[in-house]
Amino acid sequence: MTATILFVDDEPDLEALVLQKFRRQIRDGSVTIMFARDGLEALQSLEQNPHVDMVVSDINMPRMDGLSLLAKLQEAEDKKSTIIVSAYGDMSNIRTAMNRGAFDFLTKPIDFADLEMTIQKTIRHIEMLREVRGRQAEAERAHAALSRHFSPELAKRLAASGESEGIEVQWRDVATIFTDITGFTSLVESAPPETLGALLNEYVSGMTEIVFAHEGTVAKIIGDAIQVLFNAPGDQPDYATRAVACAHDLDAWAEDFSARWKVRGVNFGTTRVGIHAGPALVGNFGGNRFFDYTAYGDSINIAARLEAANKHLGTRICVSAGIAEAAENFRGRPVGELMLRGRSEPLRAFEPLTPAQFAAPETALYSEAFAKMEAGDAAAMPAFAALVGMHAGDSLAGFHLKRLLNGDKGIRMQLE
Repeated sequence: MTATILFVDDEPDLEALVLQKFRRQIRDGSVTIMFARDGLEALQSLEQNPHVDMVVSDINMPRMDGLSLLAKLQEAEDKKSTIIVSAYGDMSNIRTAMNRGAFDFLTKPIDFADLEMTIQKTIRHIEMLREVRGRQAEAERAHAALSRHFSPELAKRLAASGESEGIEVQWRDVATIFTDITGFTSLVESAPPETLGALLNEYVSGMTEIVFAHEGTVAKIIGDAIQVLFNAPGDQPDYATRAVACAHDLDAWAEDFSARWKVRGVNFGTTRVGIHAGPALVGNFGGNRFFDYTAYGDSINIAARLEAANKHLGTRICVSAGIAEAAENFRGRPVGELMLRGRSEPLRAFEPLTPAQFAAPETALYSEAFAKMEAGDAAAMPAFAALVGMHAGDSLAGFHLKRLLNGDKGIRMQLE
């Protein structure tokens, strides 16, 4: 490194002596030397030249002495390494200087060999500080990047330790959640920018906090859509259970959020959630300059298709059979076998329910009607009709009734 040194001394001969003694270092570019006559001039010079690495200052000077200058330097955010020079035997001032944060001291008359050694020692100290600050800045940048994806504790651990396990691209079994909002495009076109900004920031922040509370990973946020992963980057054996619990909390929070904004005259829309589990290519796809932890694969696409299926089914959460089977104490009702876009084989799906919803009498009635439809029993139509008559808000039952009325039979259905 090239060290920039500011000498502060009012002795007229010092400048010539220093330039003579350090001519070789100045010539080869290892040091750059500047001068000031007192503390005030030194502060002005530092303001104009913030790149100065160290200050070598006499104590006794006019206008502002070296101790006062040292105090000012220690108050600054970028504390300069300072060497204090004083008369031999002036130990009281030297002790005061060291107590105020001086890095080292020299006595007059100056021994230039001692001065050179002290400067070299100070340069090594400065290089060490730069390295430490560089590592700290890198850790802070890493933490900022990781915080977009991972829960605070995990982001902190990854940034502090430099761990790469799970960050590199690899195949992993993951549970994927996709969320989206109905009618969001229309809202974007109609809402004032300041309203839309506040709305979306609050929504994304709230949803992300819930994901992190369940120790999920936010893989992507694209406008109003959020993609969440479980079992990545670290192992979570209960990832299906976590995903379902997270989906319930996301749904509850989004419904409350929508109601709060509706009171303010903003029709936010309904948040739809899809969940599927399976292998995916997961890791940082951002290269060296941009951290982008995300996932790709057929299982990811299926989760997205299940989210979109809610629009047709009238549900808010739709999960695959794989999730329903793997989640502990899963409570839900069957949706049917979905022929999703881009797939040749049907996928059995379920609507997860809260404990209260699952215990409600209408859930048992739905299960009976669905079993009749699955068996091809003609009694399925009146069973769904009775259920819709009792609970007009049961959109899934209404969806099946409409299918049966249109002549569709069985539990397999084609969805675009």
